[in-house]
Parts: sequence; structure tokens; C-alpha cells
Amino acid sequence: MNLLLVEDERKLSTLLKQLLEDERYAVDIAADGERAQALAETARYDAIILDLMIPKRDGMEVCR
Repeated sequence: MNLLLVEDERKLSTLLKQLLEDERYAVDIAADGERAQALAETARYDAIILDLMIPKRDGMEVCR
């Protein structure tokens, strides 16, 4: 399963990525809304874990 993790706090995103990869998920990370939107438009994800308060574009804007 391919996941996109959108989180701007590096320690948290690193921890979540490791936990998810330990469960055999493939995880890409975006630290801001612009990067998240670019990745979502160019790659195929089964699910997106999206922080609502992120730089450049907030999570609600990216979700729309």
C-alpha cells in the first residue's frame, strides 16, 4: 500500500514513516502543501495522511 504522509514537523514525520514502513507500507513524505499537491498529482497513493496545519497551503486547501 502506497501512502503519502503530509507533516511539517520533521521528528514526527520521521517517526511515523518508520512505524508505517515497519508495517510494510511504502511512504512518501511532503513537508508542505505545495509539495503534497505536486506528489498527489504525479503519483498514485492508496491513502493520504494529511496534517491540517502545514506551510504554503493548509491541509484543507490541499484536500480540496
